[in-house]
Amino acid sequence: MHLPEFPYAEPYKIKTVEKIRRSTLEEREKWIKEAKYNLFKLKSHQVFIDLLTDSGTGAMSDEQWAEIMRGDEAYAGSRSYELLKETVERITGYPFLIPTHQGRGAENVLFSALVKEGDIIPGNMHFDTTKAHIELRKATALDCTIDEAYDTEHYHPFKGNIDVNKLEDAFKKYGKKKIPFVILTVTCNTAGGQPVSMQNIGEVSAVCKKYGIPLYFDAARFAENAYFIKKRERAYKDKTIKEIVKEMFAYGDGMLMSAKKDGLVNMGGFIALRDEATYRKAIVYNILYEGFVTYGGMSGRDMGALAVGLDEATEFDYLESRVEQVHYLGLRLMELDVPVQQPIGGHAIYLDANRFVPTIPREQFRAQALAVELYRVGGIRGVEIGTIMADRDPVTRENRYPKLELVRLAIPRRVYTNNHMNFVAEVLKYIYSTRHEAKTGYRIVYEPPILRHFTVELEKI
Repeated sequence: MHLPEFPYAEPYKIKTVEKIRRSTLEEREKWIKEAKYNLFKLKSHQVFIDLLTDSGTGAMSDEQWAEIMRGDEAYAGSRSYELLKETVERITGYPFLIPTHQGRGAENVLFSALVKEGDIIPGNMHFDTTKAHIELRKATALDCTIDEAYDTEHYHPFKGNIDVNKLEDAFKKYGKKKIPFVILTVTCNTAGGQPVSMQNIGEVSAVCKKYGIPLYFDAARFAENAYFIKKRERAYKDKTIKEIVKEMFAYGDGMLMSAKKDGLVNMGGFIALRDEATYRKAIVYNILYEGFVTYGGMSGRDMGALAVGLDEATEFDYLESRVEQVHYLGLRLMELDVPVQQPIGGHAIYLDANRFVPTIPREQFRAQALAVELYRVGGIRGVEIGTIMADRDPVTRENRYPKLELVRLAIPRRVYTNNHMNFVAEVLKYIYSTRHEAKTGYRIVYEPPILRHFTVELEKI
């Protein structure tokens, strides 16, 4: 018997809801001015649809909440740690686990152990905190992403890929003594949530092995990356997500993770390693900065919820629901000719500000201007991934102007419905229709020396 193809339905039902408030245009104009035109400074009740980040903003399952109640809060040797350790090793293959309070804690611990002044760290468009932790140690983050990633209109199924020729050129130029490791971000957030193919992971691994350089994954969205491999690489269409994940990590020497993404928790992170010597070196810094080796800045209940979340996140039904909601919004915007990074990524829509508002000079932060307008018109909070986030050059102190000026709309997991996505699309349709009226942007009146986008203050020109 052959059944027809029925409409898609989410593989979960909603048990608890949270009220969100609709504000007026006048209120939003007042609030964003008081926030110095920095969306991070807005209060949550001032936001209608919050797409600032998908990090720690998702909804946990009933099984995760059950583990919250079972959490073992022992300082050393807790049952919750053992559960997390067993789960991480089963899913990734890495036997040595270091819990941390979140992803940047993992970066701080691992880089304290491995990165020294003058080092070169190749990767694919390093995330903001990753680059900051590298540059704080007077080392250099070297971008080796494929050129196709910088053309938002060009279709490439794996825009997160590393250009292996660029990588090998770096190995030849700097050598093993200058390159402690390569970091491969899956999916690549800064490129637009773009995945890395299994073929590319294997090729990068082979080059790293050839030169004796370790390969680590920035694995915040590793499950979404595995979903794209299943959907876009023919050889993996019949593989389970867990099988794909296991093969991905088999090519590397370890991983660091902000578990607030594909761990489906509100707080947490970890480092997982294959090599015991590196583990012993890193745990010294974990005890110093994060906590004892069996909790590392996480409560027992959060470790338990993370263990469950890692299992849930590596199931196809969940991933299909999550990624396809992002694609639903992306396709709506593409139908409206709103310029976005294509193909649509796994966790967010990236508006191309260079094509959206080219009338605003780059030195006036056109992507930030677009993000502010989105909030002003619709109460929707996104985040700029452009010149403000790129920070200043650590040597010249001049603004760095990246090739891409993006506004990221990150979709929290299991939180919003497609009606919310329709609202976002209609607001952007209106803003796009009035884009030629935008002539000026913003100037900075205050900025910190690093990671300025979190606390920068602006005034309208």
